[in-house]
Amino acid sequence: MGRVLATVDIGSNTAHLLVAEADSGTVKKILDETNWLSLGEVVGRLRTIPDPLQETLIRTLVEYKRFAQEQGAQSIYVFGTEALRAAGNSSEVLNRVERATGIRVELISGRREAELGLRGTLLDSGAASFVLVEVGGGSAQVAQCTRKRIKEEASLPLGTGTLIAKMGLTSPCDYAHLKRTQRFVQEALDQADLLDESGPIVASGGVARGLWRALHPDGDRVLNLEELNYLIWSTQRLSDEQICSRFQVKPKRALTLLPGAIVYRQVLERAGQEEMTISRFGVREGALLEMSEGRIKS
Repeated sequence: MGRVLATVDIGSNTAHLLVAEADSGTVKKILDETNWLSLGEVVGRLRTIPDPLQETLIRTLVEYKRFAQEQGAQSIYVFGTEALRAAGNSSEVLNRVERATGIRVELISGRREAELGLRGTLLDSGAASFVLVEVGGGSAQVAQCTRKRIKEEASLPLGTGTLIAKMGLTSPCDYAHLKRTQRFVQEALDQADLLDESGPIVASGGVARGLWRALHPDGDRVLNLEELNYLIWSTQRLSDEQICSRFQVKPKRALTLLPGAIVYRQVLERAGQEEMTISRFGVREGALLEMSEGRIKS
């Protein structure tokens, strides 16, 4: 029997708690909780995390700490990604969180985020080599991977919250804003130069899984280019309420469908690929595996 462990990913869209039994390369979920914070969009507009949002984050972590203890978690590891990396007051926020909750939040690099994402993704991805793409709220991580290591990676300013704030995306979205966003994404991917000779595309993270659930309620994990084109065409014309109704997604997730589909569509086109596989796992599962191996100390 594995150890019961907990991790919290303070991402650019959500703060996400995962409590699971982890051992010998397996992760068995016990509790999965998400609180939508939209840190990426806020930081994209303000370059800082305002007091009310700091207080929401603190309340969320206090609640998550209690949930983890109630489930018998032996330890909890909390980490932050792009929105916290980009916020001008990140050090102040992390110090305040630790004083208020007793939890130390580790601010991880884009490279470390990609490493944890690879560990988690390998739980259900069998390709010998592939390009791992995780679009979050603040950034997109693109990594050329084998089953053993990351050969090359880049963190790009292509998170859904960042694009909403920077490009002025709305629902519905007019054609001029759509084309400007597509050009911005294409230019960022061209500069990264990671997709010239790529293998299969594997997508992980909440944005990719949101697209998957919206398009494939049957659970098929392969999304193709034309489906993403359809999603862009459809969501561009709909209000937030109509997107929620048509694709059976929650209001906050509805906001990510258009920018998320734009980024992943551009990734496929840039890589010359017709489809991508969605992983059900990612950075949180990777963190739990490393905790179970003693490589992460909480």
